[in-house]
Amino acid sequence: MEPLERYRPIVDEFEAFLAACKRPLGNAVRVNTIKASVDRATTALEEEGVEFEQASWNPRVLGLETDSPGSTWASFHGFTHGQEEVSAVPPVVLDPEPGERVWDCCAAPGGKATQIAALMDDRGTVVANDNNLGRISALRFNAERLGATSLAVTNDDARNYSLKRFSFDSFDRALVDAPCSCEGTIRKNPDALDNWSEDHIHSVAGIQKGILRRAIQTTREGGTVVYSTCTFAPEENEAVVQHAIENESCRVADFDLDLEHSPGVTVWNGDEFDPSLERTARIYPHQNDTGGFFVAKLEVTG
Repeated sequence: MEPLERYRPIVDEFEAFLAACKRPLGNAVRVNTIKASVDRATTALEEEGVEFEQASWNPRVLGLETDSPGSTWASFHGFTHGQEEVSAVPPVVLDPEPGERVWDCCAAPGGKATQIAALMDDRGTVVANDNNLGRISALRFNAERLGATSLAVTNDDARNYSLKRFSFDSFDRALVDAPCSCEGTIRKNPDALDNWSEDHIHSVAGIQKGILRRAIQTTREGGTVVYSTCTFAPEENEAVVQHAIENESCRVADFDLDLEHSPGVTVWNGDEFDPSLERTARIYPHQNDTGGFFVAKLEVTG
């Protein structure tokens, strides 16, 4: 937990934050509305005797009283998909519409990409890309199991992604759920901080900046790009968004989020960020008994 001490100046109720990071995380699933309504999925769980609790901010997210959420009848039939509660936030903020073209830049193993497809009623095009060929099989498997027929899988480096393979020249929306130092996953991955270093944070931030910039470049004017990570480091969060608004035609947009959260920081280690970075959201483990996440919504302006 020692690396987390660097966040003491920016986290309210820091001792509660540390205590939450040490507690194991419960199991959650997302109802896959491509295959089942929320009522049908919850009825299936009730009939199987699996206790659940709906998330107050999203009825499609369920906390399950079982150690094997992937072994239920509902999961086997694709009615539910194991997905950490806070992981379901970025696609909701993205708010895709049926019929749109959406790019999930770093999509494997597919939880958010299939959630995007479900939010679009499986109508439109969801391009689910990942640069890790080894993870593509999991992405494809989840897309097929959940019935996401609107989803196309590509294997490429998102930083120099080409649209020449498509019949269109821009996306309506893009999600950059970027590879990161994963500090916010410590409740489900207790070894998440074992190889932590500030050097790693800075190296992955460079990758994040490249992916986010390419997502903005490939999204139409007036379109939406959501940037998210499961880490607390401002170098990977606000600083990456700051780099984007300085170098691309975009602005930080407001969004509503019914989960308790903190605003983005505007000062970190002597660096000052644009005041609009306060419109981003930091979700800490102690606020909603979840993992940690950062979410920013950008509007493409040119």
